[in-house]
Amino acid sequence: QVQLVESGGGLVQAGGSLRLSCAASGRTFSTYAMGWFRQIPGKEREFVAAINWNGRTTRYADSVKGRFTISRDNAKNTVYLQMNSLKPEDTAVYYCAASRIVVVTTTPDEYRYWGQGTRVTVSS
Repeated sequence: QVQLVESGGGLVQAGGSLRLSCAASGRTFSTYAMGWFRQIPGKEREFVAAINWNGRTTRYADSVKGRFTISRDNAKNTVYLQMNSLKPEDTAVYYCAASRIVVVTTTPDEYRYWGQGTRVTVSS
């Protein structure tokens, strides 16, 4: 069982930056691949970024590539999402998730544990 708690969301102007954190409970955090997803009302949850268990493999959605960076600190049981050059279209609730699948996956159904989400609002 893994419990995930996101933090770091808020209101920021376009072009600004935010860093999201996701703290995980449990001693097995380092065995999970981790992902960030986002969702706006009325739309499906969208893949943002993912990282494998040791941090050596990452994947990004094309819409955030070059602006967002995912990282993890297994000693602190935490995964991060650094978001730079934010755009109004990045506005959403952001969720972190944990997956037992070895390869980095972009599919929400392959993530077993989810946090409650943190809201990011980017004003124009």
